[in-house]
This record gives sequence, C-alpha cells and structure tokens, in this order.
Amino acid sequence: MLKPLLLCRGLLQPHLPHLISVVIRSSIDLQVTALRRTFCSNMDSKIALDAAKKLAARAAVDQWVTEETKVVGIGSGSTIVFVVDRIAERVWKEGALSDMICVPSSYQARKLILDHNLTLGDLDRNCRIDVYIDGADEVDSGMVLIKGGGGCLMQEKIVASCAKSVIIIADYTKKSLRLGEQWCKGIPIEVAPMAYVPIKHKIEELFGGEAQLRIALKKAGPIVTDNGNFLLDWRFVAKREYNWYEVNLAISMIPGVLETGLFVDMATKCYFGMADGTVKVQSR
Repeated sequence: MLKPLLLCRGLLQPHLPHLISVVIRSSIDLQVTALRRTFCSNMDSKIALDAAKKLAARAAVDQWVTEETKVVGIGSGSTIVFVVDRIAERVWKEGALSDMICVPSSYQARKLILDHNLTLGDLDRNCRIDVYIDGADEVDSGMVLIKGGGGCLMQEKIVASCAKSVIIIADYTKKSLRLGEQWCKGIPIEVAPMAYVPIKHKIEELFGGEAQLRIALKKAGPIVTDNGNFLLDWRFVAKREYNWYEVNLAISMIPGVLETGLFVDMATKCYFGMADGTVKVQSR
C-alpha cells in the first residue's frame, strides 16, 4: 500500500507548483465571478429603483403641476432629481408652465432648479406654495413619513408647511405597514450642536432605542446641516407601538431640538413606483 502512495507522490512532486497555481487561479476566478454577479445584481437593483422613482415622479408632476400652478416647492434627495427633470421637460420641451416659480428646500434643490434654468423663488417672496413635491425614506399605512436621510429635514418641513398640497414620491421599497419595517437607519432629528448629548439621553429615556450622532464619511467629525446644526439618528424600538403624533410633539419640545424627521398629517398623497411598472397612489 505504501509503495503506490510513494509512487504517486513521486509522480506529482514535479507538477505541484503548477497544480497549486491552477487551484489558486481557479479560486480567484470564482471570487471575481461572484463579485461581478453581486455588482451586476446591485446595478440591476439600482436601475430598477431609479426606474420606479422616475415613474412616480412623472405621474405626480403631470397630475399636480398644471398651468394653474404658480409656485412649486422642490424637495431634496435622489428622488427629487426626477421631479425637476420632468418639470424642466414640461417647460422647455412642451412649452408649458412658463410662469411657474420653484422654491427650494435645500442647497441641492436650489442647484437643481438653477441647473435646469427654472425660475428660482424663495419663501420671502413666495410663501404661499401651491404644491410641494418631495421624496421620503419610509411611508407607513397611516401616511406618517420618515424624512431626513439626506439631512435636509428642517428646510423640507418648513417649505412643506407653506404648501396647499404635499405630494410624496418614492419607489416600492419605501412603502410599509408600520415605520421601521423598511427603513432601519432611524428617525433623523436636527439639533443645536451644544445640546446633542442631553437631547440624546432625553430621547432614550422617554422612548427607548438609541440616538446616535451622524458622523460624516468624507470629513472628520459629524455631519453639519445646511443650517449649521448636527443630526441625531434615533433608532427606535421597532416592535414597540408608538403614537407618532405624541412622539413628534414630545421630541420637538426638548430644548435644543430644532426639527424632527417625522412628518405627521402632512402628506396629501404618496405616489409609489412599483416593480411591475405601475404607480400606486396612497391617500391620507
């Protein structure tokens, strides 16, 4: 028995480096293939979500931005790009909405308006807004929204509060029965920098969960909002029943809290771009 094994070893010995090299290359090829599949899957998913957002944006703009619309509030975030694209298409390709003014809710929104050569307004001169269009991080069955993943919640809520109608657009992943099912990053809360530690402890004492200071990815230290403030992300207890109206009111009353990312009783309609190419509309 020993002789055949020794013979086999002797025959393989000169070829071991080559065999090892083949095994290593095969392993690397498998890893690269797996990475490519993951990348392609993620890209396909992003393309599908962008297509859903575009569908929702087009449906909402075409229904709510008409010749009678004089002032439109422009939200912030990735979804709002498709809204401004569609408005610009209506203005410059279809020759409509020539007198319409756009009021931004952030620096990003302001830049989008200017980049598309639309008429820029502000709340000093245009405080009565016909319709405000924005995205959301999550929408529950009662039309309570979580907003502020992009850090613009305070100005978004201010502009939205000036509008007759608030229209939300999103892809199908933002629709849920209750908050926390889809969005797991917590409720953003804009706070005065000097007060973020006591506010964090107060929220956790009142409602449980954990409130964390949002840290920047490409700079040292925390995210700073357009208003020069900090953001806390409150990861509430997902399985706990909350009265979001009362929670929003209680957190807003804590000294140093400037605004919360809870939008309660504000949305008129939500447009969801679905995976099958349809648009579902949810009303309050």
